[in-house]
Amino acid sequence: MNPLNTVQLSPLMQLSSGTPEIVIGLIDGPVTTNHPDLSTSSIREVDGRMRGACASASSLACGHGTFVAGILSARRESVAPAICPGCTLLVRPIFTETTNGDRRMPSASPEELATAILECLEAGAHVLNLSVGLDQPSTRGQRELEEALSLAARRGVIVVAAAGNQAAVGSSSITRHAWVIPVVACDARGRPTDQSNLGSSIGRQGLSAPGDAVLSLGTGSKPITAGGTSIATPFVTGAVALLRSLFPNAPAAQVKLAISQAGTRGRGSIVPPLLNAWAAYQVLNQA
Repeated sequence: MNPLNTVQLSPLMQLSSGTPEIVIGLIDGPVTTNHPDLSTSSIREVDGRMRGACASASSLACGHGTFVAGILSARRESVAPAICPGCTLLVRPIFTETTNGDRRMPSASPEELATAILECLEAGAHVLNLSVGLDQPSTRGQRELEEALSLAARRGVIVVAAAGNQAAVGSSSITRHAWVIPVVACDARGRPTDQSNLGSSIGRQGLSAPGDAVLSLGTGSKPITAGGTSIATPFVTGAVALLRSLFPNAPAAQVKLAISQAGTRGRGSIVPPLLNAWAAYQVLNQA
């Protein structure tokens, strides 16, 4: 089943491929920016200690960043979901590229994530995609991260973040923040995958999106399949970017409310409802 149909993104994508004025901050690994299936004219890099383009195509960081970028910004004729290639993709790497044989997913400290968020805000992002895992947080790091997320809220920059893949019930300093939309991975039937983290804040303010056997871009010529909450997150981010492209004058809080509440029947569970992008469009269209 097409994952775009699972969350009603297909009809929204027929209306728009996004506009370059809407900027998506991709805080992830670096991206294979010269990939032939990426809409390279819309990709920008945030100046920082790490380049936005991959130095090593074999690194986990490069593979992860390129895969997520494909979901958001691949050409519509590619095999990737290619939700909003017309939007501007702002690449701000946070994962260090390594090829030392360590196959664990790369992660970052709360302080590093907070810095990346602030840099994307200064670079003009309208929505942030956080398909990231965090190292053990320190008290100082949690405070800096919370302040960065609160600044995003004040500036009207919607934050979409992976709920995590530890099969745990609980929350994190990211998913607890009231402005963040946490995302749980679901299968083709809309059921949460076994490894997805769940919790009261995730169920109250989050969404579920496709995160099981999703096809997107690899760093080479062949596409790859992957899953998890970090893969589900850009489906929600892409929907937000399309809605902001179609309704440029709508306040961010209105867009966030529409995408979080449209098509839902209440929030009494630790499992968040399934994203319904078309219902969100209808809500905003009638506002």
